[in-house]
Amino acid sequence: MPFIASPFSISETSPSYEEFFREKTTMIYNRLRYRTMGDRALLVDVGDEIHATVNQAVRALFNTLEQNPIPGVTDAVPTYRSLLITYNPMAISLTTLQAEIARVWNRLKPDDLPGPERFEIPVCYGGRSGPDLEWVARYTGMTPKEVIRLHTGISYRVYMIGFTPGHPYMAELPEALFTPRRKSPRPHVPRGSVGIGTNQTVIYPFESPGGMHILGRTPWTLFDPNRFPPTLLNMGDSVKFFPVQEEEMANWKTRNPWKS
Repeated sequence: MPFIASPFSISETSPSYEEFFREKTTMIYNRLRYRTMGDRALLVDVGDEIHATVNQAVRALFNTLEQNPIPGVTDAVPTYRSLLITYNPMAISLTTLQAEIARVWNRLKPDDLPGPERFEIPVCYGGRSGPDLEWVARYTGMTPKEVIRLHTGISYRVYMIGFTPGHPYMAELPEALFTPRRKSPRPHVPRGSVGIGTNQTVIYPFESPGGMHILGRTPWTLFDPNRFPPTLLNMGDSVKFFPVQEEEMANWKTRNPWKS
């Protein structure tokens, strides 16, 4: 399976994720829910909300399938609350695949989930780097400085990577910063732009279209195909932003950390 492997183990005696999370939340389904996506893919729904507990369970299932691949499975893509699994129907039937996934799910050991990598990321807010900072301040009834203070005041969980390679979707924003997405997405959002929309914050690794409100820009590279892993941030990581001045951007660009 072409995944980036993470250490994880399966235990016969430890409580299952279903049992473990039942005591903590009602957001986890009592049983996994399956939806066929054509004849070569299966969507596995873990819960019904965008929440750290649900996302942790998705990450646990994904990591375990990386380490203990099911024969016939060709890839897996984790999202906020589900896992898309592609497979070769000539190598494994849908019924067998569902049974194997359920077997793995019921034997997960919660305590063995690897801890997150923690990152502090520099951001130049406002001006040319953050063209929507003033709009967000007006919409939320705050000053630009208050918006920056709130945005940099907490750590965010990376819920998933998607849209473009290395593009992190992070939550949860402080409620005071909740905004609708732009009515008309920009056709060109500069590389490194840091944006917000609804309860999420994101970083654009490449110039691309985008519908988030842009607060600032980071000089750091988030995706490099010549490195392994090629993404700076991964699902489950923790991110905290801090403000820097525009004249400091060149210096911070040289301080981009990468996992060894």
